[in-house]
Amino acid sequence: MSPRTVGIDLGSRTTKIVVLDEERIVAYEIFDTGHGPLSRVDERLVGLSDLPTVATGYGRHLLRERFGYDAITEISACARGVAHLEPDCRLVIDIGGQDSKVILVTPGGGFEDFVMNDKCAAGTGRFLEVMAAALDYMIEQVGEEALLADRPARVNSMCTVFAESEVISLITSGEDRRRIALGLHQSVAERVAAMVPPGADRGYVLLVGGVAKNPCVAALLAHRLDAAIEIPDEPQIVSALGAALIAQSRLEESP
Repeated sequence: MSPRTVGIDLGSRTTKIVVLDEERIVAYEIFDTGHGPLSRVDERLVGLSDLPTVATGYGRHLLRERFGYDAITEISACARGVAHLEPDCRLVIDIGGQDSKVILVTPGGGFEDFVMNDKCAAGTGRFLEVMAAALDYMIEQVGEEALLADRPARVNSMCTVFAESEVISLITSGEDRRRIALGLHQSVAERVAAMVPPGADRGYVLLVGGVAKNPCVAALLAHRLDAAIEIPDEPQIVSALGAALIAQSRLEESP
């Protein structure tokens, strides 16, 4: 029997830790990355520090330097986690705090190709956080409120700074907050949908990352892509799960 393994996804906004016993998740945790992320990880690994561990995410190199963990890209980790959860899925959209990714997954947990937007906040969770604050919504409620709008307000800019200014102008002019929220969500969905390669298999799309919890983004992407959107029970831990599975595979392959 394989011992337990750990996967850590140290992201720009949140950190995720998954503990596996063979292929069964026995524990996981999601917490704000914040300042001093290494000490936060260290606190949560009490009793687990001797387990085989693989790190991924923005902070994977910090984890490798501090703790000596193997480090893999978010693309590899996400693809492996998706293959475990949804073996038939071939198209994954991962929208996190600071980037968005489209991954073409191959059978067995590899990937054929990927597209990443990590140059600006447009189409990411950070964009929605800033816009929710400008609209005086909690990030957890802005998607539900947007779905209640009768029509979207037009938002021209996808730059976070300019879009925030535009939102403030729309509010001042008396535009309904829900309409503005819907217009912003449409901008995000259009930006992300444009990243999907024309020939990608759209039998169904797995949406992961923190923004997968936003019902408006999911609904708009389904409409824009004309595809069924599936969301895992906990979409934020998919890459950490993949990292833990890769730690397990490497352990089994070692002599």
